[in-house]
Amino acid sequence: MSLNPSSEILRPHVEVQYAEELAALTALDDRPKPPNWKLSPWAVVTYLLGGKLDNGFEIEPKYIGQRRLMEIAVATLATDRALLLLGVPGTAKSWVSEHLTAAISGHSNLLIQGTAGTSEDAIRYSWNYARLIAEGPSAGALVPSPLLKGMQEGSLVRVEELTRIPSDVQDTLITVLSEKVLPVPELATEVQATRGFNVIATANDRDKGVNELSSALRRRFNTVVLPLPTSVAEEVQIVHSRVEKTGRALQLPPTTAALEQISRLVTIFRELRSGVTENGKTKLKSPSGTLSTGEAISVLNSGLALAAYFGDGTLQAADLAAGLTGAVIKDPVQDRVVWLEYLETVVKERDGWKDLYRACREVVE
Repeated sequence: MSLNPSSEILRPHVEVQYAEELAALTALDDRPKPPNWKLSPWAVVTYLLGGKLDNGFEIEPKYIGQRRLMEIAVATLATDRALLLLGVPGTAKSWVSEHLTAAISGHSNLLIQGTAGTSEDAIRYSWNYARLIAEGPSAGALVPSPLLKGMQEGSLVRVEELTRIPSDVQDTLITVLSEKVLPVPELATEVQATRGFNVIATANDRDKGVNELSSALRRRFNTVVLPLPTSVAEEVQIVHSRVEKTGRALQLPPTTAALEQISRLVTIFRELRSGVTENGKTKLKSPSGTLSTGEAISVLNSGLALAAYFGDGTLQAADLAAGLTGAVIKDPVQDRVVWLEYLETVVKERDGWKDLYRACREVVE
């Protein structure tokens, strides 16, 4: 039963968005599949990285980066080892995790979102308290968590932002990952995992509020580190592709995002987070934020909305300036100094960047 008031879903699950691609791969996929997998490991990697199938059907790339990393991730999930996708914010950890579960299990909705308030109940199970009071502990009163459902179904389960979860709650996963069993002592029973079950967790160790994984828990994972894009061109391609999809999903009026504007935004983010200009000639101070690819996508989306509703439909420097400044200045004192210095020493001196310099100075002042 759907609880949505209408069919206008803001963000459909990826298995819905890419249903045609998944169906095309399923129809041609004759390679061996692990138990309860919808696609073979080869087809899953093809779905992630894109390519042309034998019948000419084009699969759109979901991840732009090293093929070997995706092969390692998929091979891990075919074993009894859980997968940990590690990287700084904005390296597509959640994006890859969601697409992996959609391609392998056919759905991506078994999700535990890690926060400082995530409890053991959210990971293990909880109770329908009305039935618990009326009947006492019973199978009917038990409310399964996404993890418990995944064990019963033989599906992949996503745990987002694992290091946001308090350390003692994180360790609830140890028994599940090592023994593939979830005890239910109130019912004097246990749930054993069905073939096909596994866990994909994402984590970063850069943000504030991170809880280190215990060595016992970390040993249960095979860790794949997702790096930042290696070049400006690669990052521009990622940002441009994701922004186009977001614009269609949000049904923004037709707008134009020139690759020149995207390239300037990506260059600024890369220089500030690396602490040096692209040509290596000028050392820079870095702001307190991570300035990830994900944040670049958000800045561009904001700029496109301004251009669509309050401009002429073409992304201009003034449309970028507000979001760009907000992304850089997280600390109003320290980051403002860093940003002003970058504007004066780099942006102001670059050929063809005077419009962006003036627009950013207006926002800061």
